Amino acid sequence: MKSNFGTFRVPNISPDQVTGIGAWTTLEFVNAMLRGVSPGGSHYYPAFPYTSYTRMKIQDVIDLKTYIDSLAPVSHSVAAHELHFPWNLRRGIGLWKKRYFNQRVVIEVNSDDPSFTRGRYLVEGPGHCGECHTPRDRFGGLITSQWLAGGPNPDGEGKVPNITPNADGLKSWTKKDIAYYLESGFLPDFDMVGGSMVEVQENMALLPDSDREAIAVYLKSIPAYADPGD
Repeated sequence: MKSNFGTFRVPNISPDQVTGIGAWTTLEFVNAMLRGVSPGGSHYYPAFPYTSYTRMKIQDVIDLKTYIDSLAPVSHSVAAHELHFPWNLRRGIGLWKKRYFNQRVVIEVNSDDPSFTRGRYLVEGPGHCGECHTPRDRFGGLITSQWLAGGPNPDGEGKVPNITPNADGLKSWTKKDIAYYLESGFLPDFDMVGGSMVEVQENMALLPDSDREAIAVYLKSIPAYADPGD
């Protein structure tokens, strides 16, 4: 994963006992997901989106570990990150966390609608949609005042689209359009999903209809922001 801070290498999270996370306890896994802390007590870089996973329910995190533990272990060692100074000083992540890391929901809306609450959980937590769809400041922190307004493509080409209910985003989309897109990959104009979103959409298609509909409710209920810089 190349970035302005250097190159992050994605770790082995198969249940291999030596090169993966097979030797981790459930508590160690929960601490990694919800607190961004390794079994050895060091801070993880937020390229691992624990900044979103921290909003997940503990039981869901435990269930996720149970699923990972059921997979075939893969013996594969991954090289260390190659980061520029001062980002290669991991202890500085503690200061970064003090500024950016919290478990609060991003969008506070006075709503008793269970679909909105479920959609917020899926988008802000396990779906970690904001990690790509929200612009970042120079320190890599999410600019939540422009939540889901789009940003640079982490793959390096083009941009990640605005998915707020702004004219630059999903204003013309109905809730049904959004839910159907997540299920089928078809946009309202019959174009198809592309780029890194393909895998995301294919995973979203595995959700029950009610979850895709809840995501649509959330996305149509949040504040509308123009594309950054517009």
